[in-house]
Formats: sequence, C-alpha cells, structure tokens
Amino acid sequence: MAKAKKELPLAPLERILRVAGAKRVSKSAVKEFAAVIGDYAFDLSSEASTLAKHAGRKTIIESDVRMARRKMA
Repeated sequence: MAKAKKELPLAPLERILRVAGAKRVSKSAVKEFAAVIGDYAFDLSSEASTLAKHAGRKTIIESDVRMARRKMA
C-alpha cells in the first residue's frame, strides 16, 4: 500500500519541540520532524488496522493502537 503524502500542520509540531526543551527550532527541523512523525503515524495505523482485521473487525479500537505501539517498539 502506498503512503499518502498529507502534510501535518507545522505549528503544533514546533510547539511539541519547544515543550520538549528546544529554545529555538529551525523551519527545516520542524519539516523533518513532521516527516518522521507522519511516517511513524502511518506505520502505527497500518499495524493497528492489521490487528483489527485479524480480530474480524472493521473498526480500529484503542487496544489495537496500544498493541501496535508495543509491537513496533
């Protein structure tokens, strides 16, 4: 399955980096952070979808997301 190229909003991601302790954040760093987060989110949702299908469901539930996260760690 091809990865969708939907850009994440940059302002909230910049805030995350600042809350994590960065005093200043370059625009290119925020864009790279967005790309990494986007890839992780896609992989996580793909795994959660697989788990839901395996359980015979069409709906992804909280436990699918938690289990996918553990599986990816």
